[in-house]
Amino acid sequence: MEKARCVAIVLAGGRGKRMGTTLAKQYLMLHGKPVLCYSLETFEASALIDKVILVVGKGQIPYCRREIVEKYQFHKVCAVVEGGAERYHSVWEALKLLEQEHLSNGYVFIHDGARPFIKEEILRRAYEEVCKSKACVVGMPVKDTIKIADEQGCIHMTPKRSLVWQIQTPQVFASELIIPAYREVIENEQKLLEQGIQITDDAMVVENVCGCSVKLVKGSYENLKITTPEDLEIAEIFVK
Repeated sequence: MEKARCVAIVLAGGRGKRMGTTLAKQYLMLHGKPVLCYSLETFEASALIDKVILVVGKGQIPYCRREIVEKYQFHKVCAVVEGGAERYHSVWEALKLLEQEHLSNGYVFIHDGARPFIKEEILRRAYEEVCKSKACVVGMPVKDTIKIADEQGCIHMTPKRSLVWQIQTPQVFASELIIPAYREVIENEQKLLEQGIQITDDAMVVENVCGCSVKLVKGSYENLKITTPEDLEIAEIFVK
């Protein structure tokens, strides 16, 4: 079967407040290279990914082009765009560009640039699933017991551990599904906020707008997101 067009959207606009550094976390050095380079290297080498759109923070486009794309020669990066206030605003900026550049057929892989340990085998598992279901997210079953708290900080319930997953990225969707879903979310953003709905990942967009089932695909426990100094220390161990 002929491979469909696949575009990766890599989100690298985080400010890294919890990291406690002036430099954004995706640009911090990890064993001699910026954190962002690791995931871009995987997409660059992948036979599945055709193009990459890099979404960065306000005013970061020149720096990212010079210090990441050009310095490390990421030829698949076809555009570097500025993101928005929230994660979903940043994704929407990239999806709009997909439409404008007539790249909106096929599948979209949406990935956090602060997750350096994405591997080709994870991309392949996600691609095989999205070809069947049109929507899937990478994650792993949790190892710990999870508690749901109430407003007073007391235990409200304990979900069955075998049904609880820790969601990672990439989150992968058919373009024909994710672009209209995002457009509807952006158009109805104020109404969703008034209803107390906060969009924290891409699967929520599809769930809330389309009522579409989103399949879970196993990623890796190493596919961590670097958010705190401790995460960076763990990442150094994984690299070594």
